[in-house]
Amino acid sequence: MYYNGIYHFFYQYNPKGAVWGNIVWAHSVSTDLINWKPLPPAIYPSKPFDQYGTWSGSATILPGNKPIILYTGIIDKNNTQVQNYAIPANYSDPYLQKWIKPNNNPLVFPVGVNKTAFRDPTTAWFGKDGHWRILVGGRRKHRGMAHLYRSRDFMKWTKAQHPLHSSAMTGMWECPDFYPVSLDSENGLEVSVIEGNIKHVLKTIPRKVWLDKSEKQLVQWPVEELETLRRRKVHLSNQKLNLGDHVEIKEITAAQADVEVTFSFPSLDKAEAFDPSWVNMDAQELCKHKGSTVQGGVGPFGLLTLASQHLEEYTPVFFRVFKAKDNHVVLMCSDATSSSLKKKLYKPSFAGFVNVDLAENELSLRSLIDNSVVESFGAGGKTCITSRVYPTLAVFKDAHLYVFNNGTETVTVENLDAWSMNYPLMN
Repeated sequence: MYYNGIYHFFYQYNPKGAVWGNIVWAHSVSTDLINWKPLPPAIYPSKPFDQYGTWSGSATILPGNKPIILYTGIIDKNNTQVQNYAIPANYSDPYLQKWIKPNNNPLVFPVGVNKTAFRDPTTAWFGKDGHWRILVGGRRKHRGMAHLYRSRDFMKWTKAQHPLHSSAMTGMWECPDFYPVSLDSENGLEVSVIEGNIKHVLKTIPRKVWLDKSEKQLVQWPVEELETLRRRKVHLSNQKLNLGDHVEIKEITAAQADVEVTFSFPSLDKAEAFDPSWVNMDAQELCKHKGSTVQGGVGPFGLLTLASQHLEEYTPVFFRVFKAKDNHVVLMCSDATSSSLKKKLYKPSFAGFVNVDLAENELSLRSLIDNSVVESFGAGGKTCITSRVYPTLAVFKDAHLYVFNNGTETVTVENLDAWSMNYPLMN
């Protein structure tokens, strides 16, 4: 939330450990989105309507420049979920350090919905009809959905007969969001904008986003403020990568780095055939079968991040190109399978298909590496993947970074820029 010149970051936090439980609304503030000052928790269980949990939600600025938080409260041991609100105790406090939970909570009860899968209210938007509207994430059996509510006064809410959107076999929709995106620029819009050359987006991971020129796909990219943390820079260009090659990027802090690279390949003739049986397989499942060590034609090629010296541990972020019947299919993976020697860890493969024109036989990748997080943006942000990993060897000065190719087609690193990243002020 941006309020009177200050960014407010509220997040789910366990003050007693890095495990689920004892969740409060932690609160930090910033003037530049990079350096953050921690404040006391804004919301924590203290009332009958949230005594078993204060879960996620959103903030809205009401007329008169008055912030309000909507959040999910857990009211009993059966995990019954309701939607509550909180307001600042002192609007003149620039940091909004204390929040009040009025006694007329809850505002929204789980009527006609799954009461144990009913959470994470969105920022509200105001319509021409004089109603505020919000979404609340939900699930009916295996169908995920976004329930739609409206209100004239922000206190009494009415559920729409049907969800705004739902999809079979998607499970619970955690932390949905709904907002307008400009078709004319990359500038963000206030959530209640409903006129002009815009489209609305329903998604679950907030980032800087805009629509590409086709007006059919969202593009996501790190905020420019991150570039202020860049320090030592290294550059690599015209580096050939043959089958089995991996070349180290040295002289930067590989455990905390920002990497931008463009790969090229002379031909797509060696691209593997895309098996028609994969049509119904999601990208993540395909990545499990076609990991970075599985030899291909055009790819796999990309980065080996958070790698130990002898590659006992590494988190590869890579592309693989397939030849389908009428086009080429690009798979992007961030595979945590080999990220740690520690046992009994959740080490998934995350992946997505990249909707990109390969006419110039090039693919770009940007990866932000931060000790145990690797966040990657393929093809200028058309596909974005975040992996959380827990290396035991590839830590601090013992972490390494490589470009690699495990495809029979030679790949060239046309340009690579990598920066060591400074430490921001953090909690």
